[in-house]
Amino acid sequence: MSTLRKKARITSVVAGIGIVAVLAAGCSRGGDSGGSSDGPVEASPGITDTSITLGITTPLSGATAGPGTCTVAGITAWFGAKNAEGGVEFGDGKTRTVEIDALDDAYDPQKALANFQQLEGSAFLMTSGLGTPTNRAYREAAIADEVPQVLIQTGDPIFSNQEESPWQLGFVPIYQNEGAAFGELLAASGEDHKVAILSQNDDYGEGYVEGFKEAIEGADNIEIVDELTYEATDTDVNAQLTELAATDADVFFNAMSITPLVISSLLKTQELGWLPSWFLPSNTSSPGAILTPGNAVAFPGIYTVAFAQSASAPTFAESEEGAAFLSNLAEYADYPDVPAFPHCVWSYQIGATLEQVFAKMTEPTRENFMEQLRTIDGFTAPLMLEGASINTTEDGQPAISGVTVQKYNGAGYATAETFG
Repeated sequence: MSTLRKKARITSVVAGIGIVAVLAAGCSRGGDSGGSSDGPVEASPGITDTSITLGITTPLSGATAGPGTCTVAGITAWFGAKNAEGGVEFGDGKTRTVEIDALDDAYDPQKALANFQQLEGSAFLMTSGLGTPTNRAYREAAIADEVPQVLIQTGDPIFSNQEESPWQLGFVPIYQNEGAAFGELLAASGEDHKVAILSQNDDYGEGYVEGFKEAIEGADNIEIVDELTYEATDTDVNAQLTELAATDADVFFNAMSITPLVISSLLKTQELGWLPSWFLPSNTSSPGAILTPGNAVAFPGIYTVAFAQSASAPTFAESEEGAAFLSNLAEYADYPDVPAFPHCVWSYQIGATLEQVFAKMTEPTRENFMEQLRTIDGFTAPLMLEGASINTTEDGQPAISGVTVQKYNGAGYATAETFG
């Protein structure tokens, strides 16, 4: 077990706990959101009158450990600060501390499923974990066992379909929305562009490409000249990059989720003498962790999308929210550095969103939690970009659906009003 698991816990979780806190005997589990049931209800696993445990399975080792660590650090920082203030007040009038139990899945679906099976008896819900294949690995089990799998860090739209996934909800924008935002900006440029596409050969890559293609459909100024894929297990994509470079495309749409591959791709295209403008997904576009080591300033433009402020922005620490975030991250999550990945900010926002739901819960049950989760509308979480907000009421969409296209300026990102 990773030592990070111990650091991730806000307070220690008693091993082997299978909480069934019976508030009164002979009562139904359900109940309406107003708390007007016939009597007290039996609490779901993972919650007592004084605490609630959140489970996380996420990559804390391997190629995606950087962003994976952040999926735990931010939410730990948020609830660590709340616990220090005495806990979180729930809608049933009780104040509870929030405990976090995080396990390493190394971006391996089988490990993610095993982690879920280990956590489902002691954690009230699963949240924040990174990755489409890893979150999909235990999706059906979570539905069958009626365990909330919510505000997770994958843009797979299946998690936001209430009919197919009644116990789930994504947090970050779906891949199609990100790809479409860039496609719309490119199509609106009015200039002719040749586009080369490289995407991960799974639902992640397919979603980005789908959204991009739909956005440029009918745009006479955009031509896709070549389209290739790679496997998430590949150690390099040099062959694909060499083929794509031969097209002399001026735009490279790179739907890639593996941090080392993005860096090596940036460097390889420079070696090949191919210098197009790039599109990168929000989760692999970090200025400090990816663009700087990849010498991204060599390209005419690096574009991505965002809904949250970047902790690496020069003025971030000067704001009240930014300073509080960095302080809480260092004190409660043992994360003293300015995070290079956006996932730290995202999981901090997930903590704030969960607190909003807890404040509405009138019963200590997973059913009541899901009812209240679907009622959040117009909540502006800390560190959100202007105009962005949390809306969990729209079926088919995650908690955040809107994004802003941004362009790298050599140090951070600025809003891209136009392409070019």
